[in-house]
Amino acid sequence: MRDLLKDLWGFMRERKKFWLAPIILVMLLLGGLIVLAQGSAVAPFLYTLF
Repeated sequence: MRDLLKDLWGFMRERKKFWLAPIILVMLLLGGLIVLAQGSAVAPFLYTLF
C-alpha cells in the first residue's frame, strides 16, 4: 500500500497532475463510509446523508 501511494505521489508530482488528489481523497472517504456502514450501528445515520 505504501508503494502504491509513493508511486501515485511521484506520478502526480512529475506530471503536474495535482488535481487528481481531491478526486482520490473523495473516493477514499466514500469507500470508507461504505465499509463503515456495512453491519454497524452507525449505518442508519449514514444513510440519511445520502
